Amino acid sequence: MKKNLGLLTLAALAAQVADAQKATADRPNIVFILADDMGYGDLSCFGSKHVRTPNIDRLSQQGTTFTQCYAGSGISSPSRCSLMTGLNTGHTRIRDNQCPVGGRVGVKINPKGDTTYIHRTNLMPEDTTIATVLSAAGYRTCLVNKWHLDGYDPEATPNHRGFDEFYGWTISTVHSNAPYYYPYYRFDGDQLINIRENRNDRHVRHNTDISTDDAIAFMRRQKDKQQPFFLYLAFDAPHEPYIIDEKTWRWHDIDEPFASAEAKENAQRYAALIEHMDAAVGRVIRFLEKEGLRQNTIVIFASDNGAAIQAPLPQLRCNAGFRGRKAQLYEGGIRVPLIINMPGRVPVRRLENIVYFPDMMPTLAQIAHATTNLPQKTDGIDISPLFFGQEVDTDHRMLYWEFTGKQRAARLGNWKCVTIKKDAPLELYNLKDDPGEQHNLAGEYPEMVQMFDLLMRQQRSPSECWPLPGE
Repeated sequence: MKKNLGLLTLAALAAQVADAQKATADRPNIVFILADDMGYGDLSCFGSKHVRTPNIDRLSQQGTTFTQCYAGSGISSPSRCSLMTGLNTGHTRIRDNQCPVGGRVGVKINPKGDTTYIHRTNLMPEDTTIATVLSAAGYRTCLVNKWHLDGYDPEATPNHRGFDEFYGWTISTVHSNAPYYYPYYRFDGDQLINIRENRNDRHVRHNTDISTDDAIAFMRRQKDKQQPFFLYLAFDAPHEPYIIDEKTWRWHDIDEPFASAEAKENAQRYAALIEHMDAAVGRVIRFLEKEGLRQNTIVIFASDNGAAIQAPLPQLRCNAGFRGRKAQLYEGGIRVPLIINMPGRVPVRRLENIVYFPDMMPTLAQIAHATTNLPQKTDGIDISPLFFGQEVDTDHRMLYWEFTGKQRAARLGNWKCVTIKKDAPLELYNLKDDPGEQHNLAGEYPEMVQMFDLLMRQQRSPSECWPLPGE
């Protein structure tokens, strides 16, 4: 009898431990959805009059929307590195898509099929990522589709940097990232597999659909397990080249003046890529609802930077009238949508708090109740109280960005100091009065420019791959 009682006690304790590991409203599953090169103004809920995004709009209408969120950088790799590590581009391992020295040399294929050889660096094993933090907190972690932090090192893929599962493409394997939207090659962990329907360059399965299928399959495997999950679903859309066939998604007419029929079709494809992604977001949400996961899952949606120069910027107002675009540190290059949604926990609010990608590391760590494997340093703050109806002062700190030796920018309160040209003087803007950065006030407030210059220099640590002269 004593033996049986002991076994029952152990079973009860095991059940308690298992229950403690389940996702709850206080320790939820996390689904982070990231668009690629989508401008601040490309969603209906952020003012688009041409792109239809009812599913993402619903997340905004039923959740908390941040109108002053900033990406980690104006381009993909450094922005995603900032997101994953909680560091700004004065401190991150990766500060640009390519590095002038160091790293590894590899092949870059442009949309026309031409190849060039460039240097890239990658996240190292000693770098702490959100995935390593959440894994240590008991989460099952999965990245679907775009990583862009492996450089040309095949050992720097997501499943070697904290993620338990990875389904997508890498920089280091050239043929795994071309063609972009109807791929034949794709990774399942370390194994390169084929999307047989797309063999011989056939356009059958679009990458947005493949990625959504992979994401749902991961969540389906996790739904009955005694473990919360972190899904990082990083779509390619609407990154150029703008390839989506009408059999994949029906384009709609855009009643705007275009220089040519080709330019109009380009805009239609661009809009279709975003609308197709919006439908994919809807599929993810419906799966969560159908499987009873919605109440214990927080969904986050953002874009990695502003819209690219190839986008129909003036016709669709992709960057919502902000100055600049992808690869620039003006608002159009770094201000992005941020939407937080979780029924019953995240209130309906539209917030003007100033937040940015480095905040995600301490924020998601707090949401997951992570206590180990935390990074020694972050440039962000925990903004999770803002997700759940409370208040946090986010506006009395400096946000910083750089493309080493070429561009730098900082924001402090309503003021922003920026230059996007090498050796050009700093410009100063009051974003409250001048969100479009049209009136340079540097001549009127030279002492403030000097203060920004000093503070920005203090934000930068030396980098072996992005050295400044004299370093």
